[in-house]
Amino acid sequence: MPKPGPLNLITDVAGLRVGNASDALIKTGSTVLIGDAPFTTGVHVMGGAPGTRETDLLAPDKTVDQVDALVLSGGSAFGLDASSGVADALRAQGRGFAVGDQLVPIVPGAILFDLINGGDKDWAENPYKRLGAEALANASESFELGRTGAGTGCTTATLMGGLGSASIVLPSGHTVGALVAVNALGSATIGNSKQFWAAPFEVSDEFGGAGLPASFPEPHMPHTKLAAHANTTIGIVATDAALTQAQCTRLATAAHDGYARALVPSHTPMDGDLIFAASTGVMPLGTPLADTLYLGHAAATVMARAIARAVHAAKPMKDDPLPCWQTL
Repeated sequence: MPKPGPLNLITDVAGLRVGNASDALIKTGSTVLIGDAPFTTGVHVMGGAPGTRETDLLAPDKTVDQVDALVLSGGSAFGLDASSGVADALRAQGRGFAVGDQLVPIVPGAILFDLINGGDKDWAENPYKRLGAEALANASESFELGRTGAGTGCTTATLMGGLGSASIVLPSGHTVGALVAVNALGSATIGNSKQFWAAPFEVSDEFGGAGLPASFPEPHMPHTKLAAHANTTIGIVATDAALTQAQCTRLATAAHDGYARALVPSHTPMDGDLIFAASTGVMPLGTPLADTLYLGHAAATVMARAIARAVHAAKPMKDDPLPCWQTL
């Protein structure tokens, strides 16, 4: 039977590390996924209000098919500057796409809206370039979940959100991991309960083992925080399977099913829901058609688990607008 990797984190995909940087006063942060070497990447956007950097470059027909790092950040449009901090630091390390005698680090990024979450946003200088560089410096195989990095200031309809991750090792030997900052207009929990929509996919009580309720709320009018009008869940799925850019794009597309399984509603006009997919390319596909099917299904399931783990791990901070799951 498939089981999570040893850390149950996206970094169970060998060669990947995650770094987080947070500012508790502003109540925001940034998260970086970095590899030992550049990795093949695709992206799929399904929300109505995305904020991105360099995602056009990830289309299968574009020239550059590998990136140096991926960035998830709070800060709305201001947070796009986190990728600049990462790019500057990588260039100083001698990493980047070679153009003549110049190195240009390729660092796509996505942002979420966390500007009305109780933090002090009256900064004199955009903090996100600094946060991006700090997150890169903190990159490690082990990292915390919950109110850290891009998940620091996240909210959902009913509870504070956060940063989540999970992994699975398939019978083929391929590992699939997910990393997500959950800042959804919808809810990760069912009605007013502590039980998660992702409960059918839980492994070993990784987000509380609460199971499913005996009854469900009316399905056509889900509980949302519509008045806020700005949200977004952004994530990454990664694998050691050797995938092309087109196959990574398909993996990212399939992973969005995890959003729909774990957040109700998802992909709304006010969310900028986006998923990157990354392949380190070290394990060939045995049977390409079957393997890509299983990888896509695993990506969706692992993403659903990561979303629930993000909300489950969130801990209270000063002036939070919503409670945390752990305080219910």
